[in-house]
Amino acid sequence: MRTLAARRRHPAATALLLLMALLVTGAAYTALVPDRADASIAPTVEDALGDADRGQDLFLANCATCHGLQAQGGTGGPSLIGVGASAVDFQVATGRMPLAQQAPQAPQKPVVFDDQDVADLAAYVAALAPGPAIPEPGEVEALDDPEAIATGGELFRINCAMCHNVVGSGGALTQGKYAPPITSDTENRHIWEAMQTGPQSMPVFNDDNISPEEKQQIISYLDEVNTTPSPGGWSLGSIGPVTEGLFVWVGAMVLLIGCAVWLGAKSS
Repeated sequence: MRTLAARRRHPAATALLLLMALLVTGAAYTALVPDRADASIAPTVEDALGDADRGQDLFLANCATCHGLQAQGGTGGPSLIGVGASAVDFQVATGRMPLAQQAPQAPQKPVVFDDQDVADLAAYVAALAPGPAIPEPGEVEALDDPEAIATGGELFRINCAMCHNVVGSGGALTQGKYAPPITSDTENRHIWEAMQTGPQSMPVFNDDNISPEEKQQIISYLDEVNTTPSPGGWSLGSIGPVTEGLFVWVGAMVLLIGCAVWLGAKSS
């Protein structure tokens, strides 16, 4: 008993016990926690449509130069671990990625990959770590409900209009960046994904900031704006009073110069 008590009072006993506890904890964690690329991640839309193994091959051939061999990021591009399939679908399916050259902002351009390629890339990135999933078709469907459209308009004016204009016509930002126009050619799915992932200079509007129901209402408002004819006639791009004022000023000047020329010709 005296020998055992002496060992317990030994200065290294506490450190040894802590080391053993850490080893046991680490072994239990390794045994119980699934690998992040494991299929135990909850199935999503992209998992059903995409082949993660083929997506990895596409990634290594087309994306790894900037984003790293393990999608860990590098000097040419950010890490993609945890961005989810939604970010991949938005960037690749709109042609913004792969990036042709370094620029203040990735412009939308013709799409390089087909739908299956996009789904495979999205499935691969989704398997790296949990992240925002591609929305279901029913979530992005525009609602034909005046109340939902009105609410969506209010939400859009509060959260989006300072960059995208009150009707989604887009606008200039600082340092060569810009808020792109949201036209009738913009897919509802991509509007949702932009809100969900915050591409470029756009902030992230997760479900705590703007709920899925509110996202659908915003999409409904934009659909109404893009499909309803301008009640005032020619909208001039709906950019705002500067364009409208310039148009009136130029028109008035042309009319006045025309009158001056006519009067001068008639007097002579």
